[in-house]
Amino acid sequence: MNFNVHSRLEGQHAFLSASKYHWVNYDEEKLINTFMKYQAIKRGTELHELAANLIRLGVKLPKSNKTLNLYVNDAIGFKMNTEQPLYYSDNCFGTADTISFRKNILRIHDLKSGEALASIKQLMVYNALFCLEYNLKPGDIETELRLYQSDEVIINIPEYAEILLIMEKIIMFDKRIEQIKSEG
Repeated sequence: MNFNVHSRLEGQHAFLSASKYHWVNYDEEKLINTFMKYQAIKRGTELHELAANLIRLGVKLPKSNKTLNLYVNDAIGFKMNTEQPLYYSDNCFGTADTISFRKNILRIHDLKSGEALASIKQLMVYNALFCLEYNLKPGDIETELRLYQSDEVIINIPEYAEILLIMEKIIMFDKRIEQIKSEG
C-alpha cells in the first residue's frame, strides 16, 4: 500500500491525537473546557513571542495599565534581555522572560497571560539559578522580581535567606538525582 504523504503535519500534534487519547472519555463539556485551556496556552505562547520581539526591537507600546503594555515598556525601560536561559545543571535550568543585571541590581520580570494565580516562587527559582550560574551570593546583590498579570504588577524584593534556601535545595536535589542516575 502507498500511504498518503502529510509532510505539513510532521512535528505537529493534533488536539485529538492518538498519543493523548484521554479525550475519548470526555463528554462535550469536558472537551470544550479542555480545548479552551489549550487555546489559552497557545495564546499565551504567542503573546510571549510578541512581547519578546517588541522588547528586542525596542518598540514601546502605548502607555496604559494593560499587562502587555506595562511588561514590554518596563523591560525596554530597564534595558532587559528577553528569554534568557539560566542554567545550573541538566536537571535544573529555566528561561527567564526578561532579566537584567546592572549596577549590582538583578531584575527578573515574568509575563503571565493566564487567569490562574501566578506565584513569585518561579521568579525566586530564576533568582537562585542566576546566583548559582554566575557564582554570586544573594546577599551581595539587590534583587527586584516582578510578575505582570491581570493588568497588575506585583513587585517582590526577596530576602536573601529565601534565595539561599532555594539554592541549597537545587544543589542537594541535583546531587540526589545524579546519584539515582548513576545507580540506575
